[in-house]
Amino acid sequence: MKPPPFTYHAPTTVGEALGVLAELGPEGKVLAGGQSLIPLLNMRLAVPPHLVDINRIPELAYVRVDAGGVRVGALARHAELERHAGAYQAVPLLRQALQLVAHPVIRNRGTTVGSIVHADPAAEMPAVLALLGGTVELARKDRRRTVGAADFFLGPLESCLEPGELALAVHFPHLPGRTGTAFVELARRHGDYALAGLAAAVTLDEDLRVAHARAAYVGVAPVPLVVDLTDAVRGVSAAGERSWTLAGRLAQSEVQPEADIHATAEYRRHLVGVLTARALHQAAQRALPEPGPDRTETTP
Repeated sequence: MKPPPFTYHAPTTVGEALGVLAELGPEGKVLAGGQSLIPLLNMRLAVPPHLVDINRIPELAYVRVDAGGVRVGALARHAELERHAGAYQAVPLLRQALQLVAHPVIRNRGTTVGSIVHADPAAEMPAVLALLGGTVELARKDRRRTVGAADFFLGPLESCLEPGELALAVHFPHLPGRTGTAFVELARRHGDYALAGLAAAVTLDEDLRVAHARAAYVGVAPVPLVVDLTDAVRGVSAAGERSWTLAGRLAQSEVQPEADIHATAEYRRHLVGVLTARALHQAAQRALPEPGPDRTETTP
């Protein structure tokens, strides 16, 4: 299928883009990676009169690591962030999740900021932002603002982005020490949207027992759903396995999944329990300190 007719705009600076968007208001739609927008256009589920292509604004194509975490510009591709060694060291959950985002060819073109702005409740990166308590930087011609993840996602495919605004970047903050993370999901085929999934983070105390555990779920709520699971596993040894099942049961009581042609609500609830236990176990294992070097000397 072919997209409906539209007027194409190609600004070369952020200021120029904000000027165009201010003139267009609700009739303007931003094009970055296009991996979600172009299919919507081709199926005529979206019919914006104007497209504002920001791919000629090089100042938005960056991944930066600083003392606070990882900042990702609006034109940074999923693949660039996935391969970025500094970003992985600072926030390992980014790569853990990005490996599950669609297929490599899509990650080569799609942008992380675009995925978050698209606000699909079945997508991985909105859940990562929600779990980490990240922020989104938004700009319009006469104003800039920073919005936390808890206030950014309003509903399925709906964010607080206003007409005339451009998402400039997202910020993924560091997690505290002795914290491990994991992202697990189940899809009918690798690369498909998940039937259910979650990003998990487990923080251990000085005795290597669970001090805090939480998860952000995809595919089971209108927006990424963050659940504090600490009560089910507080004090549990990171090396144990049995108690993670209790956290899975707690998670099942917190979600209200819906049925569709791919899965029933009860099956999705079952997946939440199984995947929660699996993700928390992985995260706790990754929170353990790495063993020191083997100093045993051998005699030749």
